[in-house]
Amino acid sequence: MEKICYYIGNRVNRWCNVAVLTTLLALSPSAANAQLVCQRQDSLTVCGLLQQAPADAGTLWFARQFLGRPYVAHTLEVGDGEPLVVNTRALDCTTLVETVVALTLCRQQQRTSWHDYLALLESLRYRQGKRNGYASRLHYFSDWIDDKERMSIVKEIQGPNPPFAAIQRVTACYMSQHPQHYKALREHPDLLPAIRRQEETITGMERRYVPKAAIGNTTLLRETIHDGDIIAIVCNKPGLEIAHLGFAVWHKDGLHLLNASQLHKRVVDEPMTLRRYLQQHPSHLGIRVIRLNSPK
Repeated sequence: MEKICYYIGNRVNRWCNVAVLTTLLALSPSAANAQLVCQRQDSLTVCGLLQQAPADAGTLWFARQFLGRPYVAHTLEVGDGEPLVVNTRALDCTTLVETVVALTLCRQQQRTSWHDYLALLESLRYRQGKRNGYASRLHYFSDWIDDKERMSIVKEIQGPNPPFAAIQRVTACYMSQHPQHYKALREHPDLLPAIRRQEETITGMERRYVPKAAIGNTTLLRETIHDGDIIAIVCNKPGLEIAHLGFAVWHKDGLHLLNASQLHKRVVDEPMTLRRYLQQHPSHLGIRVIRLNSPK
């Protein structure tokens, strides 16, 4: 039986012997209002990685520690509130990026405790780092980039041109137009106005990106995109601006994507080049590139 921890207020509840998070929530009414939901293995993983990481460990070092972890979607949709969910055992593309960036920031700042990690993870997942219900979570990645730039955590690379030869004009309305796909919006339609306001804020934003035809094994691209940069795949799906996330990995044959893959059902360093990967998805237009700021 796995052990699951949940925090209520500032008090740490005892470790509970239950099989899965959903069982905990069903058995314990107080867990629905928990501020933190995780398993003991998550804290062991986080602290172990922070202790093992070399001094210069960056995003790619941490990302590689999760290779082989299963891909599971919707792991943040726990309970009826908005607890801070920590799940290092199963990841989707967004939670992989959040997990890896939080670990990297911890290492850069020489912060090695579990509570340090929790604080940094929360600062990444929520608007201006403040968790205040479902609407405070950064659901669109363009919103995430903009918010974390304002917090001086990341910088979006916008040049040179080429290869950043295309401009994306963001249109965000997928969540408000498809609330049935989101547990919180199905159960709490009163959240929709706040989601619409967020969509309106980023709609019309223009950002430069590298079109997929320009992604090749070139000196220019190798100088422009670094190992460990966050790659955000631009798409033309109505109402969505970003289709998928991962980390840049250069191999001899070109640029690849380390990602939590729905296709492979696990975290992988994608065997095919990113150019070929994008060509196999007609809705994928190219990539935006985001880099962690260097520690001061």
